[in-house]
Amino acid sequence: MIKIESPAYVLDQSKLEGNLALIKEVSDRSGAEIILAFKAYSLWKTFPIIRKYVAYSTASSLWEARMAFEEMKNLAHTFSPVYRDEDMQEILKYSSHLTFNSLSQFNHFIDKDGHCKMAEGLDHKVSFGLRINPEYSPVETALYNPCSPGSRFGVMAQDLPDELPKGIEGFHCHVLCESGSAHLKKQLEAIENNFGKYLSSLKWLNLGGGHLMTREGYDIDLLILTLKEFRKKYPNLKIILEPGSAFGWQTGYLKSTILDIVENKGIKTAILDVSFTCHMPDCLEMPYKPVVRGAYQDPIEDKPTYRLGGCSCLAGDFIGDWSFDQPLQIGDTIIFEDMLHYTTVKTTMFNGVKHPSIYLINKEKEAILLKKYEYEDYKNRMD
Repeated sequence: MIKIESPAYVLDQSKLEGNLALIKEVSDRSGAEIILAFKAYSLWKTFPIIRKYVAYSTASSLWEARMAFEEMKNLAHTFSPVYRDEDMQEILKYSSHLTFNSLSQFNHFIDKDGHCKMAEGLDHKVSFGLRINPEYSPVETALYNPCSPGSRFGVMAQDLPDELPKGIEGFHCHVLCESGSAHLKKQLEAIENNFGKYLSSLKWLNLGGGHLMTREGYDIDLLILTLKEFRKKYPNLKIILEPGSAFGWQTGYLKSTILDIVENKGIKTAILDVSFTCHMPDCLEMPYKPVVRGAYQDPIEDKPTYRLGGCSCLAGDFIGDWSFDQPLQIGDTIIFEDMLHYTTVKTTMFNGVKHPSIYLINKEKEAILLKKYEYEDYKNRMD
């Protein structure tokens, strides 16, 4: 068995397949199509596992669309806030659905008859859609709220003509973030209230991501009931969901090692071989305090308590304090739980710090090295 060296992201195949089985069950029971969002999970070496359960994926850029075509072996459902002229022909080549963020972008690429000149010669039809802003989102963190005042995402109902321009076959609406099924119900109500007059003329409705159906306590039955009732009202619509976090939720961890312990004004900091800003950026952005295996989430009086600090030169490269049953020592292992969704996608190589390797624990409980990062990976980013 391969030894898992530090630092490393470690994905458990059995846990991943547990999530995939639940996602497929929801799709089968509800009749909605659920696809993988690369922005939250794009470990392409695991796509052969994912394809057993989910057939399609969503892309937010040319490179993600190409990855869908080459590694997921399908055409992507593509949405980007803006498209470049020089990229469009290739994006269309890799896409089955393409959503525009604004009417100006739609009109730039699609003529009055609903045709895209750049699609000429393609061996498949691309279905075009428009992102809408229903002016509802339960997301409290402004950084992640797509419906905050002045948002650059989507078209509001007041800005649409009474009749949709030719060529628009679907709506895309992303307003959730790690949300529950009750929030989906409110999302659909907002769409009906603001855009209901258009729904009967469309072929599909993409409800975006943020549906955290694999989280413990998520009301799966309400999700399925809500989707089935909506499909019954609008049988013309193919309903699409594109969660990201739900795929990688609780499927693995980030392994790190304590390299030093320093103290300043009574605060002891264990400095690790990983970085929050480089390897766990969502912890600083959301922000949230990750669960550390074997530690108390909040400081406890009279127990050894430490701040965990990253190895970058950013002064704020740390998150809170944890307590432990025993004093920490240099060389101890620190495990950050649930670090396989978004984290692996959003990492950076700031400071040139050693990038965590990626391992897969297969069903036989064997550790398989998927990727080990070397100096050349860092150097080539600047080439």
